[in-house]
Amino acid sequence: MLTRVYNIKKQGQVWKACGDPKAKPSYLIDKNLESAVKFIVRKFPAVETRNNNQQLAQLQKEKSEILKNLALYYFTFVDVMEFKVCTVNFDLTKNYLDLVVTYTNLMMLLSRIEERKAIIGLYNYAHEMTHGSSDREYPRLGQMIVDYENPLKKMMEEFVPHGKSLSDALLSLQMVYPRRNLSADQWRNAQLLSLISAPSTMLNPAQSDTMPCEYLSLDAMEKWIVFGFILCHGVLNSDQAALSLWKLALQSSTCLCLFRDEVFHIHKAAEDLFINIRGYNKRVNDIKECKEQALSHAGLMHRERRKFLRSALKELATVLSDQPGLLGPKALFVFMALSFARDEIIWLLRHNLSVCPEDESIIMSSFVNTMTSLGVKQVEDGDVFDFRGMRLDWFRLQAYTSVSKASLGIADHRELGKMMNTIIFHTKMVDSLVEMLVETSDLSIFCFYSRAFEKMFQQCLELPSQSRHSISFPLLCTHFMSCTHELCPEERHHIGDRSLSLCNMFLDEMAKQARNLITDICTEQCTLSDQLLPKHCAKTISQAVNKKSKKQTGKKGEPEREKPGVESMRKNRLLVTNLDKLHTALSELCFSINYVPNMVIWEHTFTPREYLTSHLEIRFTKSIVGMTMYNQATQEIAKPSELLTSVRAYMTVLQSIENYVQIDITRVFNNVLLQQTQHLDSHGEPTITSLYTNWYLETLLRQVSNGHIAYFPAMKAFVNLPTENELTFNAEEYSDISEMRSLSELLGPYGMKFLSESLMWHISSQVAELKKLVVDNVEVLTQMRTSFDKPGEMAALFKKLSCGYSVCISTGLVSLTQQIRDTFSHKYNCFVLSCHIPFLVSSVEDFKDHIPRETDMKVAMNVYELSSAAGLPCEIDPALVVALSSQKSENISPEEEYKIACLLMVFVAVSMPTLASNVMSQYSPAIEGHCNNIHCLAKAINQIAAALFTIHKGSIEDRLKEFLALASSSLLKIGQETDKTTTRNRESVYLLLDMIVQESPFLTMDLLESCFPYVLLRNAYHAVYKQSVPSST
Repeated sequence: MLTRVYNIKKQGQVWKACGDPKAKPSYLIDKNLESAVKFIVRKFPAVETRNNNQQLAQLQKEKSEILKNLALYYFTFVDVMEFKVCTVNFDLTKNYLDLVVTYTNLMMLLSRIEERKAIIGLYNYAHEMTHGSSDREYPRLGQMIVDYENPLKKMMEEFVPHGKSLSDALLSLQMVYPRRNLSADQWRNAQLLSLISAPSTMLNPAQSDTMPCEYLSLDAMEKWIVFGFILCHGVLNSDQAALSLWKLALQSSTCLCLFRDEVFHIHKAAEDLFINIRGYNKRVNDIKECKEQALSHAGLMHRERRKFLRSALKELATVLSDQPGLLGPKALFVFMALSFARDEIIWLLRHNLSVCPEDESIIMSSFVNTMTSLGVKQVEDGDVFDFRGMRLDWFRLQAYTSVSKASLGIADHRELGKMMNTIIFHTKMVDSLVEMLVETSDLSIFCFYSRAFEKMFQQCLELPSQSRHSISFPLLCTHFMSCTHELCPEERHHIGDRSLSLCNMFLDEMAKQARNLITDICTEQCTLSDQLLPKHCAKTISQAVNKKSKKQTGKKGEPEREKPGVESMRKNRLLVTNLDKLHTALSELCFSINYVPNMVIWEHTFTPREYLTSHLEIRFTKSIVGMTMYNQATQEIAKPSELLTSVRAYMTVLQSIENYVQIDITRVFNNVLLQQTQHLDSHGEPTITSLYTNWYLETLLRQVSNGHIAYFPAMKAFVNLPTENELTFNAEEYSDISEMRSLSELLGPYGMKFLSESLMWHISSQVAELKKLVVDNVEVLTQMRTSFDKPGEMAALFKKLSCGYSVCISTGLVSLTQQIRDTFSHKYNCFVLSCHIPFLVSSVEDFKDHIPRETDMKVAMNVYELSSAAGLPCEIDPALVVALSSQKSENISPEEEYKIACLLMVFVAVSMPTLASNVMSQYSPAIEGHCNNIHCLAKAINQIAAALFTIHKGSIEDRLKEFLALASSSLLKIGQETDKTTTRNRESVYLLLDMIVQESPFLTMDLLESCFPYVLLRNAYHAVYKQSVPSST
């Protein structure tokens, strides 16, 4: 209450003390409400609200918010008022009634000692004879014995002045006692103590407005009522509620327990007292009726109660043992059940389980017993010690021995006090270390000086020599909750939030500082790694060559370029580089982060290392994407090999962090690098997979399609072709073997799969365009399919075809895209996987190579899918099968779809002669391919045919034979042409047939020989090689 009044004095809510500038209610500082507030203060407490509507009109709009936000202030003042009035509460009422009953029991037991007069008389006589006078206390003691011959009668006279307070205390039971004194049937109907009677509320906390009364002893209440109304019997005639309460208690029992086995027969004693009082005949009759009621019904009622409690307790124990989590919300039920069962046992045995009174001798004996029971074995066995009871006993003993009339004065036994204080201190060292630390080192005062606290933290963090102590600031936040008090719980939530927010801010700032230092170190290391790239050795090689030939190059006075590794050469140990400073600062800060594994604040656990891990993951992600240096405007991007070098340098630095902090850096690598293999990371940002996919599709593929770049099989890479406008990049630097392996290493299987699927989308779209062309020429193609052995008719039909050259262009785009995909997906991806999981890759390869031809196609496709994921080439491309399967139309029957697929192959076959007229179709032996990339058609034709006829369940071999026959017939026809333009690169196109057969697992050279004379192929090779000789010389 003091805390509440103090906080209100500070013109804010109770959490104003925590330094929140917004805590003060807006109604006290709002300029628009200032006149209304001043009017209320001036007229307090008699404020005439009806006649001053104009002055108080502004408050009408805010009245609901005022009631809501000022309730805490108002009821705090109400609590102060009630405290001043000292209204009787549960504890005060209970202790007061216990005191009355204990006093009554004591005097009644005293009157039951038959030898009391003899003992006292003999003692006094002996004292008088010895000392010549009576004991000074004897007169008062003797008079008391005489007066309390009939103790209840005497106490009835004594309690006349206390009748009002005693009757008020007893009448407070008029709602509690009848509710507790119900029959077993009423308990059963109310489903008392049952947790399963209302399943919907099973998890709701069991509570009431009078929770302490729910488990209050029924035996104790009956003592209060019976003895209390005997002592203040006048209220039985004036208050019907008191009479009803008293009669109900008389009907429940025939006797009450005074102490242990001493009982009090309530009906006879009450009747003897009231029979001699004038006007109490009605009360005497009431006692007789209640006696008859108790004798006839009380035993049966208690027996039924015990039966009910046996089943109810069994059910309660079964439910709670099966679901122990209900103990929390249903704890009140447990204590109620125990109290009810105890009451019935006490009633049955007529025995009161009272606790013996504590006195000095009992407490001292307790001390001795506790200390002598301790041993080393308890420590070795790991027993948990709890000496709170012993310390409480010492507190009680101090209270007993510090009063003026104490028989054992603590001031007279100073050595005892010294010894006990020493013992108490050592007990605290065993079971109360945390409390002792709070008592001696609490710095929760910083909670109320948050600005200064934050400023100190920033200063500590900025100084490298002090940064190792920065962990003390979040640790201080664990002290804040110790400044709260259980009697002011409303500020606990705000102080808890303040401690959590400050601790989170401190740990976050420490992690950010460490992250920035690590980033700077990584930047330095990446710069050093960049110096070792092959591209930087060209100048050194050039200088070495010129030195041998004694040629002078370069400008005079030009400084010589420093070689990598110069930074490690030091003439003096005192020379400190920037990298040294960064490592020193990082080691100091990491010491602080690694100081404690975790800290607990207001039931929240903070782990400093996790803050660092989280920041490292975020920064590593941003750094990887940033190191790609992708510029969408200029379409520039880092080479995969250079990026891989930088990433490895970055990872090397991060791995060294494990020397400073106990974190799992492998987890960081897994989380970040796995996200980089996806299209987007966990924050929805683009990854290196999406950046490189976009670049290869929008830049490389586009230039390849435009004829500016060609695939050279001899180099296994794409190479720039001479053009008028030079390209901004060298295709070979992004597509050779080393770059593809680096890209596969960076993107991983998932990233390469995404890249492959993106390329596959382009392939499927081009195939869809080809099918549209087939549909436009269905009739002509159908006739050509059956007329391949009729040259004249074929020539006439070919002239009827529309877009014949477009078919070659579309097929060429498919072949180029497929070649890029094959370059990415197979050779290099397989190489990377073979380095990481060689045994698994070899098993997959062996499985693929030994699949029988007669295997069911579904099973075979599963094997091909597994092999393709491992980067192994397959007879049938499963990804292409899936992509082309999605093009099936609901309006076209399967038979029609199959026909279109067959005619597509026919269209491609009969359109091949048109390639001979293209200047760029010339075959180059140096690159082992054609300059316009038509050599890529060989692989594309085989894979598209295999995919289409796998989908339509046709014979791949038969359809390729048909294709070979049509293509051969068409190409033989151009041998008879006389137009040099049409036959410009006839021999180069002839070589396509050989390439198609070489690439196909379904065709053989014998079959080709039957369709196309091998002599023509031989002559074609001779011609193209002969043409290349002058150009090569």
